[in-house]
Amino acid sequence: METTRLSSKGQIILPKPVRDAHGWAPGTDFTVEDIGDGVILRPVQQKGTHKLSDLLGSLKVDGPPHTLEEMDEAITAELHARRDRRRY
Repeated sequence: METTRLSSKGQIILPKPVRDAHGWAPGTDFTVEDIGDGVILRPVQQKGTHKLSDLLGSLKVDGPPHTLEEMDEAITAELHARRDRRRY
């Protein structure tokens, strides 16, 4: 069991083995839940923090890749269709 101390500024240092075991880096945000005789710290789960490069190759695509021009044309066509349906 690790121990730590509350500083005069109200700060607690989480021991390095605990941080390493959970993969908590400096700047990690936590929620604090008061449970009467103590507190529970839970890391805040960040949503939507993935980079596009993290997702590349994760979707299966059949056929040859599309060119940038083909993608631009498809986007433009969808924007026109939405405009015509009064969605934008």
